[in-house]
This record gives sequence, C-alpha cells and structure tokens, in this order.
Amino acid sequence: MTVEVLGTKYEIIESDKVQDDILENNDGYCDFSTKKIVIDTFKNTPGSMEDLEKYRKQVIRHELVHAFLFESGLDASSWGKNEEIVDWIAIQSLKLFDAFMKVDAI
Repeated sequence: MTVEVLGTKYEIIESDKVQDDILENNDGYCDFSTKKIVIDTFKNTPGSMEDLEKYRKQVIRHELVHAFLFESGLDASSWGKNEEIVDWIAIQSLKLFDAFMKVDAI
C-alpha cells in the first residue's frame, strides 16, 4: 500500500521480526531514506494485545506522523522526534477528527 505524505509517496509494508531485525525492538518504524513505513504483522501470541487490528492502525498512524514531521522539515527539532508527542497525535487524531467533523470544521 502507498500513501502520499506532503507530496512524497511512502510505501507501507508489513513484515515480522524474522525478516526485519529493526522490528525486534519496535512495532513499526519510518525509514525516511527509502520512504517506507514498516509495521509488524502482529500475530496473536501469549501476552499480545487482544485487539491487534486496532493497535495495528495506531502504529500506522504513529509512523505516518513521523513521516509528516520529516517531510515538513520538523524531524530535526527535539519535539519532532519525541515519541511521546508523536504517540499522542497518533492516539488522539481520531478524537480530533471526530470533533472537527461535529463542528463542520473540515
């Protein structure tokens, strides 16, 4: 799957820890050099989250936020790479979008 991020195409790829060493310690990542977002395949295993599809979408949103910040030139700033703010945007974006829709701000 591909998505356009501020005029740049990014490919979203699902992989696993066996095929991609970076996923050993991450559920996903954004590679700015190759314009790829890679996320884990998220298989049900003991101790995994119950709603893996919901979590998968959250991880994709998180990595897309990284891509948007990078393509905006904000990757070098401390908050642009701050996992806490990126995660906040990824988690709260659905609520923000819903509020914007309710007040006809889109």
